[in-house]
Amino acid sequence: MNSINKRTRRDGAFSQGMDASFLQLCLWIPLVGLALFFIAPMLAIGWRSLLQDTTQTFGWGNYAALIRTGSLWQATANSLLLGLCVTASCALLGFIAAYALERSAMPGKRWAAAALNLPLMAPSLVLSLGLLFLLGRNGLVGSWLGIRPDLYGFWGLLIANTLYGLPFAILIMRSALRHGDARLYEAAQTLGANGWQQFRDVTWPQVRYGVLSAIFVVFTMTITDFGNAAVIGGNYNVLASEIYNQVSGQMRFGMGAVVGIALLFPAVLSVLIERFARNRQGCGAESAQLPPLVPNLPRDTILGAITWACALFMLAVIVVVVVASFMKLWPYRMEPTLANYNVNMSNAWAPLWTSLNVSLLTALCGSMLVLVLVIALRHAHGRLAKVASVVSTMPVAVPGLVLGLGYVFVFNAPNTPLVALYGSLVILIACNFYHYHAQAFLMMNAAARQIPYALEDSVASLGGGVVHALRDVYIPWLRVTLASVAVFLFMMSMVTLSAIIFLVTPANMLAAVTVMRLDEAGFTTQAAAYSSCIMGIVGLCTVLMRWLQNQRTTAPHTAP
Repeated sequence: MNSINKRTRRDGAFSQGMDASFLQLCLWIPLVGLALFFIAPMLAIGWRSLLQDTTQTFGWGNYAALIRTGSLWQATANSLLLGLCVTASCALLGFIAAYALERSAMPGKRWAAAALNLPLMAPSLVLSLGLLFLLGRNGLVGSWLGIRPDLYGFWGLLIANTLYGLPFAILIMRSALRHGDARLYEAAQTLGANGWQQFRDVTWPQVRYGVLSAIFVVFTMTITDFGNAAVIGGNYNVLASEIYNQVSGQMRFGMGAVVGIALLFPAVLSVLIERFARNRQGCGAESAQLPPLVPNLPRDTILGAITWACALFMLAVIVVVVVASFMKLWPYRMEPTLANYNVNMSNAWAPLWTSLNVSLLTALCGSMLVLVLVIALRHAHGRLAKVASVVSTMPVAVPGLVLGLGYVFVFNAPNTPLVALYGSLVILIACNFYHYHAQAFLMMNAAARQIPYALEDSVASLGGGVVHALRDVYIPWLRVTLASVAVFLFMMSMVTLSAIIFLVTPANMLAAVTVMRLDEAGFTTQAAAYSSCIMGIVGLCTVLMRWLQNQRTTAPHTAP
């Protein structure tokens, strides 16, 4: 009866006149955006895959050509092999590092965790660039040892993608390990279980779904990543690079759409399994207490050594990019200089300023759209609300390269009014936002669920409408989450590459694409300089997000 009364108050508090119209507007504006900038591009991918490039007739010709094309089958096999190997290495190293950070007494945990999170601050291709500076044929290690190792191809991609996926695996597994309950370990000790038996019968059942979730997140990231494949892939062709080659190299848009659909299947499957694993993981009992950290010298030494080895290697890969940006000619003329920051291209730093503008607008517009959508869904019910919730989380299953290709089909179609948007900042902002829409929506929705309905009832009983509730309840309560979502969208917009690779133009070039172009042209130290600027900006945002998260932890859950 209580829940029925709460639902009645929720639906009836702001259901009259202008309030109802305002809530409808808050619902329909984000839904129109999702329809135009997400659903339409995905439908266009399916439609374009049936339109043959040569005859412009509908049929299954592109799919038949895909079956007959050996290079595409090879790219698929390469992607799957690479994905499995990267996933295995990230699962093993990620669990060791997560366990060391959460359940061991290893020294320097905070610094190790910070180093392990460094790849989150840079476009994925920066990792490949750092590996080449460090371990490539003209790398630092090779020059010291007098050898010329070849990183291009499978092994380079394996290392680069492992560095790229490892931070995500560690974050997910650390979250799973935080759900432990000390009482279970005390019971196991009472029954005489040793350390291995406690791990097998208590720890592993608690974290196995978190490990499974991390596995499929890493697998999806690996098979859909384009940045590492563009820099260090060499002749090892994967599906992401095959889409780029089909569209940009051969102008075969139909085949590019078919490969995009092929890339969707493993990504969607991985997301579904990851969501199943996350739901099964649960959050533990409310009264649960984390097991105490009991020092164990052999265990802590081994786990700490492996964790610190991973952390120091990641630190070295990132630091070498920054150092190379100040060297005259890496690694032959190690003379400090600022010349690399004088980039040899017209409007050299314009892409960085464009990226800043696009990222700021993405953060501002995206966070506000997510906010009004969550507020509207809080008061909506029925089929439309369910559809809106499902569609809001669907972008997480779509690789950025596929979404960007869909934008080409929708907004570069002649004789349509939408073509006016192609090449504009609007398209770049929309693509960045809807690429990460699901994560932003879930963050905001989780925070909004904690708002007591009694606060809204109080506003309504005092004669206030939904606008007053927005000012006096929603924004004060969600201000920290709103800022966190904005910072998250800004960071992701600064480092993303695959989603916007087809959408940039000479007039509106972005920083991550500029790094790739400089590397392709052979200006690797200038690419390092550009990367250092991106990492510096994103690093400041990381500090800001950490501060906001601390504010959220300490802030009282009351509206002013």
